[in-house]
Amino acid sequence: MLSGCSVSSLAARFAFFPPEPATYAVRKDEATGRLVASGVPRDNALDVLLVDTRRGNKVVAFYFRNPCARLTLLYSHGNAADLGQLYDLFVQLKVNLKVNLMGYDYSGYGASTGKPSEENTYADIEAVYQCLETEYGISQEDIILYGQSVGSGPTLHLASRLPRLRGVVLHSAILSGLRVVCHVNFTFCFDIYKNVKKIKKVKCPVLVIHGTDDDVVNWSHGKELWKLAREPYDPLWIKGGGHCNLELYPDFIRHLSRFIREMETMTTKIRLKKIRQSLQPRKKAHRVNTTTTTTFTTNCCCRIRVRKPTCPSCNFSCGCCGLRNCFSFRFFRCFSCGSCCSCRSCFKCCCCGDAR
Repeated sequence: MLSGCSVSSLAARFAFFPPEPATYAVRKDEATGRLVASGVPRDNALDVLLVDTRRGNKVVAFYFRNPCARLTLLYSHGNAADLGQLYDLFVQLKVNLKVNLMGYDYSGYGASTGKPSEENTYADIEAVYQCLETEYGISQEDIILYGQSVGSGPTLHLASRLPRLRGVVLHSAILSGLRVVCHVNFTFCFDIYKNVKKIKKVKCPVLVIHGTDDDVVNWSHGKELWKLAREPYDPLWIKGGGHCNLELYPDFIRHLSRFIREMETMTTKIRLKKIRQSLQPRKKAHRVNTTTTTTFTTNCCCRIRVRKPTCPSCNFSCGCCGLRNCFSFRFFRCFSCGSCCSCRSCFKCCCCGDAR
């Protein structure tokens, strides 16, 4: 019988399809000493990088600079593609969205070393993000993570760990690897890319883009991710859109541009305010069913607790104020102090001791 790890490794074999052979190659320019990519046009605004990951692989990254940019897009591409095939798309996004763009190939894709796996893609995106911080001085407040299809896995992995991220874009994203092939409503231990759980930890605005006729990742994946997001942005459901052609629809770049512009105008003060609000515990009203039931909030003294009785007159104690026990109390407002409970035996207020 296969263990969970064995099944997970087996699932990874069917999840990753890197193009063979790679559509580009990386070499060092003898004149400048810089890395250049053959198979793609030469561009002075393009930096070709080789980034070391914590799992010992070297991944290739393309950094497209835009002098008009205020934000940077960290793009995690879909399956069966590499940086050579995505070059033209990256140039268009850089120009039309007015952003810097960092794209990278997963381990085993393109000219990156290693083998593709779920854990390797997590290490890949972490290394590329650290490169943006150390090499270009870009903090998470100025980064928007973009994940397409299987790229939504590493995207949400990183987004769930960065509380001050500017935004996230999920393009034809998946709930999990197993849910793509099986209609299940629960998560197995051997499932890969458990986005259905990680989306709940993302603390920034999330834009979901999905085609209604996607025959690879059903539209239901995008709708469910949008519902689970803590701060969902207006979604884009492209009518008739498939899995790999959403960029061809005019609404795609129009809606994405609006999202980028709104993220640019979101000040640090507004972001910090939203973060504080998300960290504050929500106050919920508690209801207690007794013969004289009333509603009270967390500001009242009567939250149900169990403590040893300490009342000298009736041997009952309140678990909230230390005088009487709530499960032995009637719940109504005291005329003297405004407390909401009194002893059932002696009818004295649990806070001030006045008789009802």
